[in-house]
Amino acid sequence: MRVCFLAGPGSVHTRRWVSWLARKGHDVHIVFPESIFSPYSIKVDGTSLHPFRTMPIVSQKSHLLLQPVDHWRVRHIIRRIKPDILHAHYLINYGFRAACSGFHPLVLTAWGSDVLVQAKRSNISRWEVNFTLKRADMVTCDGEHIIGELVKLGAEREKIKLIYFGTDTRKFSPRPRSEKLRKELAIFDSPAIISLRSLRPIYDVESLIKAVPLVLNEIPSTTFVIAGDGSQKAELKGLAESLGISDSIRFVGFIPNDELPEYLALADIYVSTSLSDAGLAASTAEAMACGLPVVITDYGNNREWVEDGINGFVVPLRNPEALASKIIYLLRHEDKKREFGQANRQVIEERNNYEREMGKMEKIYNELIERYRR
Repeated sequence: MRVCFLAGPGSVHTRRWVSWLARKGHDVHIVFPESIFSPYSIKVDGTSLHPFRTMPIVSQKSHLLLQPVDHWRVRHIIRRIKPDILHAHYLINYGFRAACSGFHPLVLTAWGSDVLVQAKRSNISRWEVNFTLKRADMVTCDGEHIIGELVKLGAEREKIKLIYFGTDTRKFSPRPRSEKLRKELAIFDSPAIISLRSLRPIYDVESLIKAVPLVLNEIPSTTFVIAGDGSQKAELKGLAESLGISDSIRFVGFIPNDELPEYLALADIYVSTSLSDAGLAASTAEAMACGLPVVITDYGNNREWVEDGINGFVVPLRNPEALASKIIYLLRHEDKKREFGQANRQVIEERNNYEREMGKMEKIYNELIERYRR
């Protein structure tokens, strides 16, 4: 089949989705604003890229509603591609452009913040999402709590399918620690805690940094690896300095997805302090697949994946004390750490397998294409 995506090709979610289809022999195309990414630096093997020029932003509340030229350009590209199906990732921006194209069958995938945050910023944003959902033939999301929000915003319940982004359990699996990486980060016999969330307010890495002194008071040799970039990077580094804990933290910046397994193998515990997620965060799922115990915040569907005290710990939002307490417990109980990690690997293999979830999506595509051919 010929599948056309309206999505950001720089996103790991997009790249994994389209690469699976390309490997299966489908003709895959990605349409995206050329101002966001260089098409030469984000080439996805087996796919065709179609960047389009965009008009200047004319409204902070809605950068799409008043840009009919953009919509005309997108529609023209889609007509030239002549896909069997159109799939937009993220309801704001890409989803709205796809809805304005008038093409069917149209599949939308909600990512979480588009529904939980951006759709509620203004009446115009809410109208855009409603307009988009009304024109979809199928909507997918990866969290049960997102389904109710989608219905409130105008989606028909029978058109919503739960499809997880999935984890590549061959790529993300338990492995020996890299001695080279240990030397680079100066992590030797000390226990290591890793966070992979972006350094933005929504991920509340601040709470993790505030938990660090509490952990160090009990286990002074602990090292914290904080990955990711974002608007709070300088602020968070400053906080670490003010608390006198900079020597125990490694701010390693953005880690390419292909390098993540080595970093996860280096860690004893994975932590996520996020204040908002759709389904199970990709980084959390990848850590679980690598056999790590996890300590994550009590939000959304997290308790459906992590049963507190069984395969990890679920802690209250913005609570450094609770977070530190669970980290200390796991570092002091090697048996529990190992038990949680083994259980997590099994959870991901059984419930969040990338190959199986993409197979479900391929079946949905075929069903919709057949429906429109009748």
